[in-house]
Amino acid sequence: MELPAENKRTALLALAVLGALLAVALTVFIVFDGDDEDASGGNAASTATADGKAGSGGADADSGSNEPGDADATPIVALTEVAEAHEVMAKYMAGINTYDYKSSAVTWVPPLLELTTGDTRMKQTTVLPSGKTWATCEAEQCESKGTAVVVRDAVISDDLVRDSGRTISSLVKATSTVTAGGQSTTESNEWLVTVQEDGGKWVVSGFDIFGLGDVGSSDESGE
Repeated sequence: MELPAENKRTALLALAVLGALLAVALTVFIVFDGDDEDASGGNAASTATADGKAGSGGADADSGSNEPGDADATPIVALTEVAEAHEVMAKYMAGINTYDYKSSAVTWVPPLLELTTGDTRMKQTTVLPSGKTWATCEAEQCESKGTAVVVRDAVISDDLVRDSGRTISSLVKATSTVTAGGQSTTESNEWLVTVQEDGGKWVVSGFDIFGLGDVGSSDESGE
C-alpha cells in the first residue's frame, strides 16, 4: 500500500533535515578537534622551549669544565675564607693609618705586626711616621684616623710549584683623616694588598701603591 504523496514529501523533508544536521555536527566536530590539537601543540612547544632553556642551564652547571662559576669547579678559596682575608687586609691598612702624637712604637707596632707574616719587609713597613713628620705631629698634637675597604680581588692563587700556598691580592682603598693644629685633611690611596695563608690564618705579606712596585710576599714573587 503506497503512502500518500503528502506523507512522502514529509518523510523526505525529515530525512533532508536530519542529513543537514548530521553534516553540521560533523563539521563542528572536525573544526573544534583541529583547534584542540593546535592548542595542545602550542603548549607542548612552549614547554619544550622553557625546558630547553632550563636544561641548558643545568648542562652548563654540570658540564664538568673548570671555567669560573662552574658548579662543579672547586674554588681555590671558599667565600668565607675570602671574607676573612678581606677583614685582615682592611684591619691592617686602617691600623697603619691610625695613630696620634702620644703613640709609642712599643705598643703600636705589635698588634699590627701580628696581622702580617712578621718578616723583615713587613717589619720595615709597619712603623710610625718618623723624622720631621713625627716632630710636627708631636708639636701640633696630631691625630690620624684610618679606614679601609676592599674594592675588588685582583688575584687568587695556589702556588703548587714553589709550595708557597694560597694567596689573595686585592685592591684596597685606604683613607686617613689627619687633624693637626685645629685643621683636618683627608687623603685616600688605593693599595694592592697581598695576604697569604699561614698556619690556618690569613696574614698580610705585602702592599704597594696600586700600579707601582712589585706585588707579593717576597722579592721572589712573579718568578
